[in-house]
Amino acid sequence: MDIKDLAIENLISEIKINDRKKISLSGIKKLVSFDPEEFLMDTTLGPLVLKGSNLEIVKLDTLSGNLNIKGKINSLTYLDGRDSKMKNNVLSKLFK
Repeated sequence: MDIKDLAIENLISEIKINDRKKISLSGIKKLVSFDPEEFLMDTTLGPLVLKGSNLEIVKLDTLSGNLNIKGKINSLTYLDGRDSKMKNNVLSKLFK
C-alpha cells in the first residue's frame, strides 16, 4: 500500500446533497463505473451505488478522495451483507 492509499483510507466519509441536484462525496477510494444513471464507487465505508438521471461528474479529486456530481439524485445505497446478490455483481466489477 502506498502513501496515497493510506491517506485515502484515513479520510472521513461525508455526503452532502443539495436539492437532489448536486452531491458532494468524500472518502472515495475508487470510481469503479459511471454512466448518466448510475455511479458505482468504492469508499472508505464500502461499495456505494448512486442512482439517478442525467448524472455527470463535476469534479473528481483522486488525491483527496472527493467527488462532485450533478443531476437528479434518486438513491444512495451502501452495499453490505444483506445485499449479497448486488454486492457480488459490484465486487466482480471492482476486481476485473
